[in-house]
Amino acid sequence: MNFANLLEKMTAAICQGKPSEVADCFCEDGVYHDVFYGEFVGRKSIIDLVENYFYRDACKFKWDLHAPVSAGSRGYCRYIFSFESKLESALGKRVMFEGVANVELKRGLIGRYSEIADTFPALQRLGFASDRIGKLASRAASDLENRDEVSGHL
Repeated sequence: MNFANLLEKMTAAICQGKPSEVADCFCEDGVYHDVFYGEFVGRKSIIDLVENYFYRDACKFKWDLHAPVSAGSRGYCRYIFSFESKLESALGKRVMFEGVANVELKRGLIGRYSEIADTFPALQRLGFASDRIGKLASRAASDLENRDEVSGHL
C-alpha cells in the first residue's frame, strides 16, 4: 500500500471509531505520538489511544488530508482536523486545527507517526484559560529544545 493510501486508511479508521483498523496500519512496535496525549507504543497502546482518549474527549471526527508526499521511509502530509468536544466545559463545541503529519515507514506500515500542529485555535475555542494554554506552549517548547536535532540552534 502506498503512503497516501496508508494514511487515508489510518485517518478514516480513527474517524469511524475503528481502533483495531488504526493499529493495523502500524508495525507491531509502532509509535503514535499525539499532539495532545503524547506517545503510545505498540498496537495495543494505539488501540487504547483511540478508544480511551480520542473517543472519551471527542466525537464526530473529520480529517482531511492534503498533498501527501513520501520518499523512501519518510512521508509528510498536511491536514485539517476537526471534532466535537465531549469535555464538560465545552460540550458539543466543534473545533478544528491544522497540522502536518510526520511519518516513518517500515516494511509498508507506520513505524512512527508524529505531528506538528497549530492547536491554539482549537484550545481557544474550547475555552482553555490563557494560563493553561501557556503551560501547553511551555511543554511544546521544552519538547523541541530537548531534541538532538536542535543542538547548536540555541
